[in-house]
Amino acid sequence: MGKREGFRGVVGRTFADSTPYWPPLDEAPPGAPNVVLVLLDDVGYAQFGCYGSDIDTPTFDRLAAGGLRYANYHTTALCSPTRACLMTGRNHHANGMARIVEFSSGFPGYDATIQPENGFLPEVLVRNGYATFAVGKWHLAPASEMMMGGPRHRWPLSKGFERYYGFLAGETDQYHPDLIADNHQV
Repeated sequence: MGKREGFRGVVGRTFADSTPYWPPLDEAPPGAPNVVLVLLDDVGYAQFGCYGSDIDTPTFDRLAAGGLRYANYHTTALCSPTRACLMTGRNHHANGMARIVEFSSGFPGYDATIQPENGFLPEVLVRNGYATFAVGKWHLAPASEMMMGGPRHRWPLSKGFERYYGFLAGETDQYHPDLIADNHQV
């Protein structure tokens, strides 16, 4: 027996005559940098020492000193639209996320539905061999997807993240939070 198309091993008459083949795993290129995005709600330049603030922020200052700092990023005054912009690189209206997801209106630019063609940064990273993990507040899924038995089209694992730990809504109880690990309630 010969080779099958797409199979680079050999299937022989016996195991001893055969050579298995496993496609190589996607890996980030050698020397590829780690990518860490930190999104904090209700914070601006005035709160970080690395941007000249008098507030002591040693951990963020060390991260900024060892990586890239961006000083020209479009945000909105709302968390869902800002998250959508960061994850897609597109304007919040182009993402359908002009408001927080709970107040979507069903009109273009306001329907809280990020179209698949907009892409998500973690999807691109995974295709290029990176491992992806999101932690914390998600706030990009509508209430109709918050039930464990409901659809999960807009949960982190459906948007390119391989792992997730956090809460899906815009807020949660500080003492008894509704936490999700991957696609399961904790």
